[in-house]
Amino acid sequence: MLKAANTPDRLKGFTLIELMITVAIVGILAAIAIPIYGNYVKRSHLPEAFDMLSAFGTRMESSYNDNGNYGTSTTCAVATPSSTTNFTFSCTPSSAADSYTTTATGQAAMSGFTFTLDSAGNHKTTAFPGASNLPLSCWISKAATSC
Repeated sequence: MLKAANTPDRLKGFTLIELMITVAIVGILAAIAIPIYGNYVKRSHLPEAFDMLSAFGTRMESSYNDNGNYGTSTTCAVATPSSTTNFTFSCTPSSAADSYTTTATGQAAMSGFTFTLDSAGNHKTTAFPGASNLPLSCWISKAATSC
């Protein structure tokens, strides 16, 4: 058989072992990157709770200045923020309506996260997956963080 003058003896391409090594490297990188990215996405939802709690606290203080109390012994003076995809909110007044505690509780992808704000302005992290020494007297955004 005659071959053309410029035709190489073998076809160029990748061997099976080269492809398997590449797939293994991509798999290892994905196994490391995907969990890190998932944690980053979860942390990006935390400011939603912090903002809603802060805004609610401001509205409660305004109501206290106008009415001299935070509501009744069973109901806070201001409606709690509406539930979002990631958090539900609740408010618990004291029996004398002279203080309150509002709570943001994670739901769906954010389950396991709980933050509170009280009438004295105290911020607390009461539940945070992977964190220790809870409750903490601040709102944390990383499990390894302390106040």
